[in-house]
Amino acid sequence: MTNTRQGIEMELKYRVRDAEAAARLSALRTLGGLRVAGRPRQVQVEDRYLDTADGAMSRAGYAVRLRRGPRMTILSVKASNQAASALHRREELEGPADLSLDPHAWPSSAARSLVLEHAGDSPLIEIVTIRQLRRARAFAGDALEVELSVDDVEIVAGGRMIDRFLELEVELKVGDEAGLVDLAVILGADAALEPITTSKLERALAALARRGRPTRERSRAAPADPAGSSPSKAGLDATPGTNVPASSAPMPAPEPRVEPAAEVPAEGAARRPTLVVGKTPGVTRDDLLAEAGRKVLRFHLARMLAREEGTRTGLRIEDLHGMRVATRRMRAAWRVFGDGFRLGRTRRMRRRLREVAARLGAVRDLDVLIQAAEAHRATLPEDETAAFAPLVHAWSDDRETARLLLMRELDSSAYSRLVEEYRIFVTAEGAAVLAPASPVAPHRVRDTAGSRIWLAYEQVRGYESVLRWADIETIHQLRIAGKWLRYTLEFFREALGPEVDQLIPRVVALQDHLGWLHDADVTIALTRQFLVSNAGRLGPAETEVIAAYLQGRERELERLRRTIGPPWRGVNGVAFRRLLGRAVSGL
Repeated sequence: MTNTRQGIEMELKYRVRDAEAAARLSALRTLGGLRVAGRPRQVQVEDRYLDTADGAMSRAGYAVRLRRGPRMTILSVKASNQAASALHRREELEGPADLSLDPHAWPSSAARSLVLEHAGDSPLIEIVTIRQLRRARAFAGDALEVELSVDDVEIVAGGRMIDRFLELEVELKVGDEAGLVDLAVILGADAALEPITTSKLERALAALARRGRPTRERSRAAPADPAGSSPSKAGLDATPGTNVPASSAPMPAPEPRVEPAAEVPAEGAARRPTLVVGKTPGVTRDDLLAEAGRKVLRFHLARMLAREEGTRTGLRIEDLHGMRVATRRMRAAWRVFGDGFRLGRTRRMRRRLREVAARLGAVRDLDVLIQAAEAHRATLPEDETAAFAPLVHAWSDDRETARLLLMRELDSSAYSRLVEEYRIFVTAEGAAVLAPASPVAPHRVRDTAGSRIWLAYEQVRGYESVLRWADIETIHQLRIAGKWLRYTLEFFREALGPEVDQLIPRVVALQDHLGWLHDADVTIALTRQFLVSNAGRLGPAETEVIAAYLQGRERELERLRRTIGPPWRGVNGVAFRRLLGRAVSGL
């Protein structure tokens, strides 16, 4: 009996005609003589294909992949052989890894040893990234078990999606290869499926070539001997510490590879020019209101773009947080300065920015949830850590799905148009400005900032009469009002008196307290939802540990509600108003 866990990966591969066919195939209950076994799974994975700059791994006959899933990163080293039909059979080694491109930093494994053997001390670089939303389901019979997955595949290079397709895979898990051959006859009769003889990596490299990416032939490994052995097979069999059976089929020499993706800008276009801004927006009291708004928008657009690459790679969640904050401030700027512009000329930019901010927020909110849950898990006794894991895993799966949607947004042509439209708008003085109703109508910062700041403050102070009895939703609305007050003060900071430097920290303290309260409330709701939805699948220990976390967050929520007084008085008190009056009087 042969399966991938013994080092041989066997699977059927088909291109799927359209989304309708993909949905139909994902919903199958039987496959030949096999019946569905278990619940369907949906998971987002990101595959980064690596090689040395001179193609050492490709020449040796291997493809090196780092797969980041919801729970861990896996290193795979696969032999580069091409199939003659939909049935693919190739040797594969796997081992644990992290997101580092330095093999020496990965945990020891046979796969890592093989990479080090051929790459030596040459650094690995990323060739291309393949993102997949996988909808998988197991099918089983008397002596055969397979996993059918319908994959929505995106090819990404230089931070941009360059190709996308749907693919069906049927991987042998338990049983004989003849079972796959029988399934190939059944699937081959489906008009929505087209057999594929190449790997996803080979199709990704072909997509790069179609985009005008430079390619060149790599020197090949030594040719296969007449008996059918090959460098790739021999290398796998010879890897120390492995037990990999020899393939019964000859493995051809590898196909030529293309140059690494990082060497050429995405989609054949030049990289966006850097948007040059100072350390602050540079708003002055004599600025026209609209031009002050343009300065603020330009400043935060530059910050958003500076964080985009880190958000795409996902290596530092701080980049995603920074990109989200920049979009928030841009949206706030439209609220403060928007009436200085013609609505018809700016409506589309505002709407599209809101959509991007929502995608960023969905991922960031889950990051906050997962970080807090991981911190709690670190405090648990060893016997309770595993029982708490299902909650973290479920949120991690949700996070990966949210990240997939975010990446699609950032890879879309609509996002590229938005960035270009914003870039033109924030650098074109006078664009879309709404002329004053009359020569004496207030239209400069010194004429209008004071009323805008006081209005933002009044919206916060209006909660004074209800705060003691306020429900969570009302407190959330206060949090939003506090956010607008903070942003308004920050936007006009350079035009105000020095007292503003004492005001903003007080607003931040209130905003932080309300933010912690909001996070606790969201955590309670989602944890309770998880316990209810999974009541039939959780064991007693898991239920008890996760319920204890829920109760702890409920206690934290009540504590935060009881202690809201000090940060509230810091903003609502007479001292704050006196400082605010002096700061505004300098306009």
